[in-house]
Amino acid sequence: MAETTTQGRAALFSPYKMSKFNLSHRVVLAPMTRCRALNWIPQPAMAEYYTQRSTPGGFLISEGTLISPTAPGFPHVPGIYSEEQVGAWRKIVDAVHAKGSVFFCQLWHVGRASHIVYQPRGAPPISSTSKPISARWRILLPDGSYGVYPEPRALKTYEIPDIVQHYRQAAVNAIRAGFDGIEIHGAHGYLIDQFLKDGINDRTDEYGGSLENRCRFLVEVVQAVVSAIGADRVAVRISPAIDHLDAMDSDPLRLGLAVVERLNKLQQELGSKLTYLHVTQPRYTAYGQTESGRPGSEEEEAHLMRNLRKAYQGTFMCSGGFTRDLAIEAVAQGDADLVSFGRLYISNPDLVLRLKVNAPLNKYNRKTFYTQDPVVGYTDYPFLNQESGPKSLSRL
Repeated sequence: MAETTTQGRAALFSPYKMSKFNLSHRVVLAPMTRCRALNWIPQPAMAEYYTQRSTPGGFLISEGTLISPTAPGFPHVPGIYSEEQVGAWRKIVDAVHAKGSVFFCQLWHVGRASHIVYQPRGAPPISSTSKPISARWRILLPDGSYGVYPEPRALKTYEIPDIVQHYRQAAVNAIRAGFDGIEIHGAHGYLIDQFLKDGINDRTDEYGGSLENRCRFLVEVVQAVVSAIGADRVAVRISPAIDHLDAMDSDPLRLGLAVVERLNKLQQELGSKLTYLHVTQPRYTAYGQTESGRPGSEEEEAHLMRNLRKAYQGTFMCSGGFTRDLAIEAVAQGDADLVSFGRLYISNPDLVLRLKVNAPLNKYNRKTFYTQDPVVGYTDYPFLNQESGPKSLSRL
């Protein structure tokens, strides 16, 4: 494995030019829902959380951030659609920038992965379809209990441009809040993925049926956001092979390549590249095993990811179950330019330093992932050198 060579280890911690941003290493904070906002407004504890994980020349992606009042599917998550939210985010972004990191905001709409308790006036969640998520999945409700996903309402064709506009305005708001750019969340069974996947999308209009039609919503969102803030501030995340929340497709590789083809075409038309494409590995799971219950094939995973990597004309980021050795190998072999970490970054605020020196990692506590405590399970994980705390990161 590449990890055994000095060159292999060095690749993950080498500088990288991502669009107009100069990164000092390839380890990225993945976007992760943490439920520490209040009334959809970012809180001061979030500034500490993100700055703990900031490094000079590092790259952070925010947790999924709501584009509109119809977007939530978790309690206590932040939005970016109101002036109060923009102002609250600005303080957090300023703190991250003061530590020298680049910070992107992930724009999020969960679509049918919501509940009437989260929707304005108790309306049904919106989606590409009226099919609900199956009963084998449960939704976290505001009181801490788990409920069944309700039947969504399929968007009318004439309503879709309004949703596209919500993404566009959220991107503008994110830049106003000081973010360096945005990532469009088109993965993991949420709204955009509900249009992309043929296991969900049963539409008969121009947004359903063929691959071209199923990709249309994502393409329109990307075009709208790029027109507002520029291609070099826009990234896209997809997960063609992930069946989280029943997001299944009959041909994940074909779907992934169709998305890549359209993003490449858009970049050519613009004469400018997007910041990056972020793809979740098929081995990603929410609960520690493949969502379908069947073992994943490492050979199939590698084939899918390498084909997408080869096809995409731009910076390629991977995520999903990476260990230190797997990340080192991915970058050293050219399978990824950047690797994002989720759960390991939750429990290791100084993850970059720990990976670089191959230090032991703190274990994460899954029970505190989605609680509202501003400290416990959030900002209280110890640094490698607890006495010096975050200052130890300055050595990178």
